[in-house]
Amino acid sequence: MQQDAKSRIRTLVDDYNFSKEEATKLWTFGCPPEADANILIDQTKGVQYLHEIKDSMVGGFIQATAAGIIAEESMRGIRFNLQDMTMHADAIHRGAGQIMPPCKRAMYACQIRSEPRIMEPMYVVDITVPQTQMAGVYITLNARRGQVDVTEQCPG
Repeated sequence: MQQDAKSRIRTLVDDYNFSKEEATKLWTFGCPPEADANILIDQTKGVQYLHEIKDSMVGGFIQATAAGIIAEESMRGIRFNLQDMTMHADAIHRGAGQIMPPCKRAMYACQIRSEPRIMEPMYVVDITVPQTQMAGVYITLNARRGQVDVTEQCPG
């Protein structure tokens, strides 16, 4: 969503039933092109040092949603809510190397817990063949559970 913050918040509240607080604390969308529908929302209250790790959390989120746990497929339509966390008091333990791996593992665990499924892909194709080869096309499509919507005959 390439919008300014105010219009994005208004869209999320009006069209997608987000609370205003959730829409305001949205950290990031997923990585284009496939994972745009994924979002990471901060729902924490009073967590210290959270602003220091936001970039690392966003990086872990983008990596996790770009390659899911089942077949390294990109995740679609996933919303992760960061509800609580406890961080080490020393800043050296809050670097990207200490934040991104557990962030990704937690997101993978959420994906496994949600009982994910691999969906059968669907394709829309236009097939052009001579009239004498039509039977072979129908046999192949039926063997692969294909459906023919329209058949047009063209002269030539």
